[in-house]
Amino acid sequence: MEKNFFPLTQRRLRTDKHIRELTASVKLSYKSFIQPLFADEAIDAPRDVNGLNEVRVDTIDTILQTIEECIKGGVHKFLLFPVPAEKKEKDFSFSYATSVVKKIKENFGDDIWLASDVCLCSYTTHGHCGILNADHSHLENNKTVEVLAHYSSLLANAGIDCIAPSDMMDGRIAAIRQQLDALKMEDVSIMSYAAKFSSQWYGPFRDACHSAPNTNGLKNRKTYQMSPLHPNDAIASALRDEKEGADILMVKPAALYTDIIARLKSQTLKPLAAYHVSGEYAAVESLAVQGLLNREAAHLEVWAALQRSGADIIISYAARHAKEWIESMEY
Repeated sequence: MEKNFFPLTQRRLRTDKHIRELTASVKLSYKSFIQPLFADEAIDAPRDVNGLNEVRVDTIDTILQTIEECIKGGVHKFLLFPVPAEKKEKDFSFSYATSVVKKIKENFGDDIWLASDVCLCSYTTHGHCGILNADHSHLENNKTVEVLAHYSSLLANAGIDCIAPSDMMDGRIAAIRQQLDALKMEDVSIMSYAAKFSSQWYGPFRDACHSAPNTNGLKNRKTYQMSPLHPNDAIASALRDEKEGADILMVKPAALYTDIIARLKSQTLKPLAAYHVSGEYAAVESLAVQGLLNREAAHLEVWAALQRSGADIIISYAARHAKEWIESMEY
């Protein structure tokens, strides 16, 4: 007599899409997504980014059209990366960044939430995230922090909703928070790149922002970004940023660092953002072009993994599709 093992298994909860949907513990929502934006002062027409399918670098005018298209897709939250035309070693002008923020907020107001990246990598001639010493062998932490705090105050005055410092200088969260509070801008939040690793997965982004290190001195960012082999450093830095006043803690990259997200989730009550970075996005897109995976399903699988590990917020170059894809996904 054939034995019936079916009642003893979990398969009843997989019987059809309705019960799979009903019993899923991960509930993706497009409202949790942030769409990155790029604006470049040096161009007079939008340009594509190598490796980033559907992503373009905008002008100060065309970025409004990009935002409108994203809003139609359900996205109302954005992370801006302004790229100035002039590169220097110090005495930077932040007028382009503030002009982009003003124009966006004047057009969309409270219909959107706008964060701005705060870093010096796209401002410097050498591509590093801060001010270097005379022989370019060392990044000056405190001098850089002073500039970043000033930059943040200008963005706040321009109408930004959130400051997102990605430079990885020690103490910059405290300095920015103190500056904003002193200017009576307590409502401007800080989303800290709290655990940002020295990674190989930033290539397309560096093409978009012209931000790759290019000096004969300090060759890479390993002295201020985190080693993939040092997870305790990431946790300690994130918890430090929380104490200094960060409102949201970010892990970047995301898909390869779900262990960091999970560990951090167990030690903080702050919201966690996971940045699915340009190289991670490009890898999915490249495989999709070759017909080796289903594009929508692959991005949804990544997003589910990020939320499953503890992410409350997902920064994705495909955020503009999140509403459509999530609503049509097959459980």
